[in-house]
Amino acid sequence: MTRIPEDERDIMEKAIYLPMVLIILNRDLNVVTNSPFKLKKPYLNLIEETMKKIQRELAEVKQYMKKNKLQVIETNRDEAFTMYMFIYKGYEENHNYFNPRIRNKVQELLETYLSKRDISR
Repeated sequence: MTRIPEDERDIMEKAIYLPMVLIILNRDLNVVTNSPFKLKKPYLNLIEETMKKIQRELAEVKQYMKKNKLQVIETNRDEAFTMYMFIYKGYEENHNYFNPRIRNKVQELLETYLSKRDISR
């Protein structure tokens, strides 16, 4: 049983997932930049704007975690699982995440961020 409330755990999980989404978008940005697309700018703009949104949200997550004394530390990784230590107001909890679950969650977040683009320009 976890002592961490669900809303705080969700924020702590964002501290895990959002940097991964940024890594993927950064790689995609490099691929598009070096690709033979005739019109690269729309793709580059989409990726860059999405990265800015995620960076803002990640900054908010980090600020919230610092203010509320929350930490997430990766303690172990193998081919199937990644273990994180969640520190919540002095309590330590170990959480094991199945790597395909992490990948699926990152993909879901990526799809969400890419579809929330402001089209009203």
